[in-house]
Amino acid sequence: MIGFLRGILAHKAPPLLLLDVHGVGYEIEAPMTTFYNLPAVGSEVKLHTHLVVREDAHSLFGFSSEADRTLFRSLIKISGVGPKLALTLLSGLTADQFQRAVHENDTQALVRLPGVGKKTAERLIIEMRDRLPEFGGGAPLDIGIQVGPAGNSPKQEAISALCALGYKPQDAAKMVQNVATDDKRCEDIIRLALQGAAR
Repeated sequence: MIGFLRGILAHKAPPLLLLDVHGVGYEIEAPMTTFYNLPAVGSEVKLHTHLVVREDAHSLFGFSSEADRTLFRSLIKISGVGPKLALTLLSGLTADQFQRAVHENDTQALVRLPGVGKKTAERLIIEMRDRLPEFGGGAPLDIGIQVGPAGNSPKQEAISALCALGYKPQDAAKMVQNVATDDKRCEDIIRLALQGAAR
């Protein structure tokens, strides 16, 4: 299918981004770990992609690294884990944090993420344990991105992004309020809010 796309980043509003590839605009859903690595709007970017085809929709998912896409593909093979939940997992935990949670049987680290109940967390740990040695990972790079449409405050953009990832509006607002200050950028607020939720 579509292995990767290289083009101009036309717009980004987590979890969606728009990539202009020779005049064709691809709408791509991506985890926050990918958004942390995106350059400014108008810059060229390459994303590893995965296409999900269903009767009612064709959805394209993008990742800044091959390891993240491989982890995504392994996650969606697990019963009860669809693409949206896999994106939430990749947004809330780095590959290293996910691997640590699986190897240490830390269901609590997974249950803190929206849409992950105890049974799903246990199933993730059991089914992913043998698949994880191939994955690498690490903390996302901070290269100064702008997230969301101009005009919204960083706090509002962060709340919208967290809601798009599955958090309830009141929970997202509380998470942002706990970490946001006027001098923080949207992506920093999102990162800190997700780290706080993972504790």
